[in-house]
Amino acid sequence: MNTRFAKYGIGQVVRHRVYSFRGVIFDVDPSFTNTEEYWLSIPEQLRPTKDQPFYHLLAENEDSAYVAYVSEQNLMPDDSGQPVGHPQAALIFDSFREGQYRLKPRISH
Repeated sequence: MNTRFAKYGIGQVVRHRVYSFRGVIFDVDPSFTNTEEYWLSIPEQLRPTKDQPFYHLLAENEDSAYVAYVSEQNLMPDDSGQPVGHPQAALIFDSFREGQYRLKPRISH
């Protein structure tokens, strides 16, 4: 089995290579885990391979905030140094410093 490590981490702000949106990563899947219906909804000429990390983003564009599921090959670092304006960011992260979000501490057992 070929193990790949995620290039980006939770709390990192990234932008999409093709579409005009950016977001903060809140979860990472080692490979594609969404539905086949979702897979087929991606335009064929842009459809990435399934055997790479996929990222869950609190995303935003000029019009709205939403959750996005994006392949590693379609992401790049966002070097703006600006926070993401997604309203749910405060539920997951407790601070934003130097271009990086920090996760809220969790109580677990």
